[in-house]
Amino acid sequence: MPVRQMADCTWEELGSLDPARTVALLPIGAVEAHGPHLPLSTDVIMAEAMVAEGARRLADRGLEVLVLPPLAYTAAGFAADFPGTIDIRPETVTALLVDVAASLARHGVGVLGFASPHVDPTHRASVRAARDEIVGVGCLVPVFPDLASRRWAPRLGDEFLSGACHAGRFEGSVVLAARPDLVREAVRRSLPAVDASLSDAIRDGKTSFREAGAARAYCGAPAEATVEEGRETITTLGAILEEAVLAELPEGAERRA
Repeated sequence: MPVRQMADCTWEELGSLDPARTVALLPIGAVEAHGPHLPLSTDVIMAEAMVAEGARRLADRGLEVLVLPPLAYTAAGFAADFPGTIDIRPETVTALLVDVAASLARHGVGVLGFASPHVDPTHRASVRAARDEIVGVGCLVPVFPDLASRRWAPRLGDEFLSGACHAGRFEGSVVLAARPDLVREAVRRSLPAVDASLSDAIRDGKTSFREAGAARAYCGAPAEATVEEGRETITTLGAILEEAVLAELPEGAERRA
């Protein structure tokens, strides 16, 4: 079945959705600093790429897939002191996601997948809180594959696992593959690697990139990013989203094309 961009549809075109077979996917990113070489929209670009690949896979299984416009604003406390970063209160993010779910459920969506490569701990907590509240209400089935969790992180490569992965090789590769026009390529190639693990910093109670040792809002090895790795990562991200959604579908909803 074709993937539909929900915002491009008319209301009448969405008037006969089957909750047992309809999946909505919401890309969630952030507007935040990503070094001197990647755009503030890096996480949004990655979320949209993840959703595009995951949506294609789910549609190939015979599901009705609606792609929602991306949510570009969320909690981004680690980058809050860098110009351009928009940091939203976590309770605002949670409330917004719950309201989106309620609206979609009212009109026939059975599953809502949150796709987010943004791993700020406050953001992740706010999405998990929304998922739990939606489950409690029971309006639809929420799905949130938390990429930083033990289930999914090992599939995303050594740099991601190290925690030194903000605007480094991992994220830089995806942006090179998806939006190369937004990469400051001469700057990227000149940047030295920064061995500052954000996961270690979070564990130690640090709350900003500067405290974590990422003085220019990046860590990892941006000069090592490649288009090929980016394409492979997008494929993996889409597969993760597909698997997470399929695990929550009602029995019999899936039909292989």
